[in-house]
Amino acid sequence: MIVTDAWFPQTNGVVNTLAQTAAWLVRFGHEVMITAPRDFRTIPCPSYPEIRVAVRPMAALARKLRVYPPQAVHIATEGPLGFAARRYCLRNGWRFTTSYHTQFPQYLKSRWPIPLWLSYAALRRFHGAAQRCMVSTQSVENELRTRGFRNIVRWRRGVDTELFRPRSKEFLQLPRPVAAYVGRLAVEKNVDAFLQMPWRGSKIVIGDGPERSRLEARYPEAVYAGFRHGEDLAAHLAAADVLVFPSLTDTFGLVNLEAMACGVPVAAFPVTGPIDVVEDGVTGALDADLGKAAKRALGIDPRACRARALQSSWAACTREFEANLVTCRPGPLPRSATKRSVIERAA
Repeated sequence: MIVTDAWFPQTNGVVNTLAQTAAWLVRFGHEVMITAPRDFRTIPCPSYPEIRVAVRPMAALARKLRVYPPQAVHIATEGPLGFAARRYCLRNGWRFTTSYHTQFPQYLKSRWPIPLWLSYAALRRFHGAAQRCMVSTQSVENELRTRGFRNIVRWRRGVDTELFRPRSKEFLQLPRPVAAYVGRLAVEKNVDAFLQMPWRGSKIVIGDGPERSRLEARYPEAVYAGFRHGEDLAAHLAAADVLVFPSLTDTFGLVNLEAMACGVPVAAFPVTGPIDVVEDGVTGALDADLGKAAKRALGIDPRACRARALQSSWAACTREFEANLVTCRPGPLPRSATKRSVIERAA
């Protein structure tokens, strides 16, 4: 069972990662149950009403666990469902694993005056109860270890290189060069840095979120395409000349790999996340001046970007996840236990 507060209809890297991982686990012969907010009574998330969070899910979650007794539990997020699942496992002496997808201390500080040390203390307590806490990169591991985390293991991220592939640039009929941002439009994503940087061509914003109306009003010269999915997203991304990733708080940035798979170089700040994904001068450009990074990225060979992405298959990443799992109770975790899938997806 994978317990997550982030699931469809949300559109973000966490949801994509979990959906791909669940699908590949099924290919490997496992039965997978996703426990998400859509299974419970929900309310809008404070400061982000597009996201629904579960309300007092403990009793319903306990019933679900009794009906579907898992061999392994993975808690993917530190939200209401994550805390409820953690509490249930500790009460019943169950072992479990967690993963660290989001730099919540920085996210919270961007919205409210909450000290970083306090947020990290809460996260250290949350993940410290797990047998293993999975992280995506060496930089995230280093950061968490300096904050007192001790149970860290690696779980890399993958990319669908069949969907995300080089395509015609003519899909976007915009003045060249085209700089693209792909992701949520939220304060922690630092989209202003992208829209403020000097650029002689076009800027396109692919995504949506609570900041969209403000950004459209302040930067009307950009093209706002809203959320895109599947082939449509891949076509938009592949038609760009450079992907600009302005976030200072992401632990990975899956869209960076997706851009590379499309043969599109990445421009980003040299911070946690991009420094583990983007090879400066080879698959993109890292610079404290985002405009300079974007301009320099235009000279990157698209073939090098594609070659890097081909090294990150979802099959290999899911095998890492599988190897990190632990059984709830003593005994080995069977591999290829069953061919039946009960993955829950959004309609």
